Amino acid sequence: MAKIIVKQVKSSIKRSQKQKRTLEALGLKGIGQEVEHETTPSVLGMIDKVKHLVSTQEA
Repeated sequence: MAKIIVKQVKSSIKRSQKQKRTLEALGLKGIGQEVEHETTPSVLGMIDKVKHLVSTQEA
């Protein structure tokens, strides 16, 4: 399965609790942090919900 690198580029301050929890579920805790995930439908759905706060690239 393919891998994807997710990097948080914007703050979660003043965001809804749902978006904060989505970032936490992705493993992101602060600006500049990167995590690597398998490219699954559930992960892609989480990324889509917070796409304005993160950037992605293929690993």
